[in-house]
Amino acid sequence: MVTPSEVKPVPAPAGSPHPSPKKTTDTNTATDTAPRIVPRRHVGRWTTAALALLLLALVLNSVLRNDAFQWGVVGRYFTTAAVLDGLLLTLWLTGVVMVLGFALGTVLAVMRLSANPVLATLSWGFVWIFRSTPLLVQLLFWFNIGALYPTLSLGIPFGPELLSVKTVNLLGPTLTAVIGLTLHESAYAAEVVRGGIVAVESGQTEAAQALGLSKSRTLRRIVIPQAMRSIVPTAGNMLIGTLKGTSIVSVLAVHDLLYSTQLIYNQTYQVIPLLMVATLWYIAVTSVLSTGQYYVERHYARGTSRSLPPTPLQRVRARTSVLRGRVYAVTAPRPRTADGGTTDAGPTNEGTGTTAGGQR
Repeated sequence: MVTPSEVKPVPAPAGSPHPSPKKTTDTNTATDTAPRIVPRRHVGRWTTAALALLLLALVLNSVLRNDAFQWGVVGRYFTTAAVLDGLLLTLWLTGVVMVLGFALGTVLAVMRLSANPVLATLSWGFVWIFRSTPLLVQLLFWFNIGALYPTLSLGIPFGPELLSVKTVNLLGPTLTAVIGLTLHESAYAAEVVRGGIVAVESGQTEAAQALGLSKSRTLRRIVIPQAMRSIVPTAGNMLIGTLKGTSIVSVLAVHDLLYSTQLIYNQTYQVIPLLMVATLWYIAVTSVLSTGQYYVERHYARGTSRSLPPTPLQRVRARTSVLRGRVYAVTAPRPRTADGGTTDAGPTNEGTGTTAGGQR
């Protein structure tokens, strides 16, 4: 009996359309002859990036080497007591106005969405009036409120007065700025909160009602947490806008950051350096707030996707580890053979455990 291993291939006759197969000795011939994939070269992209970097270098060179900016004066006044006091007042105004503005704006948004026509109309009228009036006009109006109401009294209607105080003594420049900025910001915050609530699907509210939850509990535990994904980006922009908008209270002689620098350059006549001090502080604080906004948005976006995109710090760490691995692959000592040479087996093919030359 003849086994299959003893059968030898019979050579095909001359002119046969099916020649006998030839035995190949190299198992990686197909791999070696495969075309190499070359990445596409983005010439336009690199050219545009080079031009942008060149333009940025020209701008930085014109700013840093311009003696009119007087960078020595900027460094001398950057951390003075007057400037830091103005910065603290600016931060305090920003925090108080945002907290009070969003607290009042949330109430106005709920009133606007209420089925009560009186509450909805009052909320709409408030937003309409304070969004239609410029902020500077509102601040000047509240600063001169004493012309309309010289005294504020508390007592029984159509009866005797229990307490009376003069408006001039009650409303100072700082309190006037807080009132004007809060009422202005609350009108915009009401629309931001209302837009976030409306963005939540109605099925969420219907499911909460089916579970027997009250309207207030549904709003606090279900609607508001989901609405935060839409509220936070706009609220972050409002926070940064409020920080910069507090500079307008300098017209009321409130000692904020801008007014503090104005007092200094009115004495030293160094206008440009002191304005640069205020500008650099605004840029620094805005950068910190923008970073905080990014992480707050990331916190409320946890349920929108399976995995969140890496943070900038995580991207830097990943690229650093990749670069470190490449440097180690180049500079790492290679194992030596018996004759004193080094082995260079080449890259290993994934999945087969063989090198590019076919060796295992």
